Amino acid sequence: MMDWTQVVDAHGAVGRVPLLLDQVEREEVPEAREELWDRLCLQGETISAASFAALPRLAALAPACAQALELASAIVRGTLRHPDGEVLLAGCPNEVARLRELVDKRLRTRPADYNRLFGDLLALAGQYHWSAFLGDFADDFYAVSCPGCEAEVTIAVGDYGCYAAIRDWDQGDIERRSLRPAPAEELRDPGRWMHATAGRDGQQRLAEGIRYVFGRAECPACASVFNIAEAHTAVNLPPALETY
Repeated sequence: MMDWTQVVDAHGAVGRVPLLLDQVEREEVPEAREELWDRLCLQGETISAASFAALPRLAALAPACAQALELASAIVRGTLRHPDGEVLLAGCPNEVARLRELVDKRLRTRPADYNRLFGDLLALAGQYHWSAFLGDFADDFYAVSCPGCEAEVTIAVGDYGCYAAIRDWDQGDIERRSLRPAPAEELRDPGRWMHATAGRDGQQRLAEGIRYVFGRAECPACASVFNIAEAHTAVNLPPALETY
């Protein structure tokens, strides 16, 4: 049994979360859902030990409650923002697997908020880095460091082009070099299953964007060719957490 008197929520309080969960389960107080969000995922970002402690009950509610599924997914997306997030999340593997299954099932319906749910799926699959950074490829930019010369390179994937460039704050993106998207059959996980999932659901822009992000770029400064996903991961995650 969970000792809620020892579990602090995002407001630094104890004991309030289980009461709110009871109210949400019984659908007694409409305002309970809003307060529960506030205490478990403050402003959509700040999570706490109480957030992870609430996951089993949220997962139980999720099949019949879209808001519970969204809140649970938001908590998982914030795992790396909590110092003990990975350890706390490891305590409920069955719930995470169930949530992932529910999100994947929802994606198959091609909902209007597909890209947000796709980010949830990435987090539930342990791909916190891509969950945080992957956009909709309408106008996406990724900052990387060239592995060859350490120049700061901007990677653009979107309606304005797919290129590597040096960003000049007066002239914009200069010395552009076209990206080299990875052939679908050569993608490696996680890019392979990300691409397959987007393609399965008819999300062609997303699928094509993934090919570019997991493809290669030519550095405008030294002309060396490098793997974009590896370079971006190296810049944005500490070595212990790096995953391609």
